[in-house]
Amino acid sequence: MQLDNISELTPELLSLAKKCEQVNQINPELYTKYEVKRGLRDLNGKGVLTGLTDISEIRSSKEIDGKSVPCEGKLYYRGVDIEDIVEGFIKEKRFGFEETTYLLLFGKLPDKKELDDFSQLLSRYRMSLPTNFVRDIIMKAPSRDMMNTLARSVLTLYSYDDRAEDISIPNVLRQCIQLISLFPLLSVYGYQAYSHYHDGNSLFIHSPQPELSTAENLLRLLRPDMKYTELEARILDLALVIHAEHGGGNNSTFTTHVVTSSGTDTYSAVASSLGSLKGPKHGGANIKVVKMFEDMKSTIKDWADEDEISDYLTKLLKKEIFDHAGLIYGIGHAVYSLSDPRAKVFKSFVEKLSVEKHMEKEFALYSLVEKLAPQIIAKERKIYKGVSANVDFYSGFVYDMLELPQELYTPIFAIARISGWSAHRIEELTNKGKIIRPAYMSISERKTYVPLSKR
Repeated sequence: MQLDNISELTPELLSLAKKCEQVNQINPELYTKYEVKRGLRDLNGKGVLTGLTDISEIRSSKEIDGKSVPCEGKLYYRGVDIEDIVEGFIKEKRFGFEETTYLLLFGKLPDKKELDDFSQLLSRYRMSLPTNFVRDIIMKAPSRDMMNTLARSVLTLYSYDDRAEDISIPNVLRQCIQLISLFPLLSVYGYQAYSHYHDGNSLFIHSPQPELSTAENLLRLLRPDMKYTELEARILDLALVIHAEHGGGNNSTFTTHVVTSSGTDTYSAVASSLGSLKGPKHGGANIKVVKMFEDMKSTIKDWADEDEISDYLTKLLKKEIFDHAGLIYGIGHAVYSLSDPRAKVFKSFVEKLSVEKHMEKEFALYSLVEKLAPQIIAKERKIYKGVSANVDFYSGFVYDMLELPQELYTPIFAIARISGWSAHRIEELTNKGKIIRPAYMSISERKTYVPLSKR
């Protein structure tokens, strides 16, 4: 049968899909019977230990009298408290992403010369996008999804690298620093191409400026007039810092370890991690938060009425409204219970930006939901640990205030997290571990082969 449209879901294909789905159903009770930790997590949300890392640490509980007790969340980059890192560069009125990237890669805070040299190296690599790459690769067949565009660009860069397969540490470090530098360009240029060819908007391709920080260049590249305020650049820089790394167990970083352990090249490993981050359960969560609040603002008459907000949140959990998924997006985390330190750091700066953008009412609504949602969840659901606002709760609101297109929300996450992925790839290669291959228990019954003529 000739297919005129390869995207078409024909009746024949739908029938085959039904058979495929039926044969792949596994009885949920078997996971309990065989003590399988689905998602590599136990009932309390604690992850199965699969490796060791010296790059970052997440703390959400402490031992008291031999028992694990929830505590305020803490995040450490190479042993340094993320809250201290942020306080340090904010107090000195510096941008922090470059310093944070250095810390993650080299295990120490840089002195002034080391930071200046490293920032200049990032700037030089940022100016080194191959000639005609934007025209020949990014502008052709622009995708509606920027994460796919970014992954395609990363895989194509393999062809421009004479040492693409070399996985020695010096070469991998060189590749990683180049990708860290180029991710803002690849992301924004990909969006500009999509915006032009699919939405009919004017096409803007601005060049980065070597003296500017990553956050400043991001805003410069994206905006037609290349203008931004100091507060806008500093809060975007802060977003990059707090998204740069989050332990070895998050889905995309674990993907980095798994794929790196096979011995493959840097471009393939990073593209794999991008595919993981793209998922709405991981990097796409803040988009869901923004859309949930858009629905909330159009539904709730009085944004200051706690009873009306509580009623909306209750209906969310009961799958009666919005996307009927039964989730309050941005509330709760796989690891943190009492608080997410990234959300805590973010919140005060979010308030300042809301004042500059004249969106104080929206910020007040977010604050009320942050207060009420844990109470509603505790009332309606059986939970094994506390819940609180996570970093996605405020990051989408920040990007909305910065007037960033939603298509770039997840790529901005990638622009930050490539620093952490790079550190973990180098850690995996340095320690020359075994290929990561966990076990799956087969539950299939033995069957006798039947000749085709007798089936």
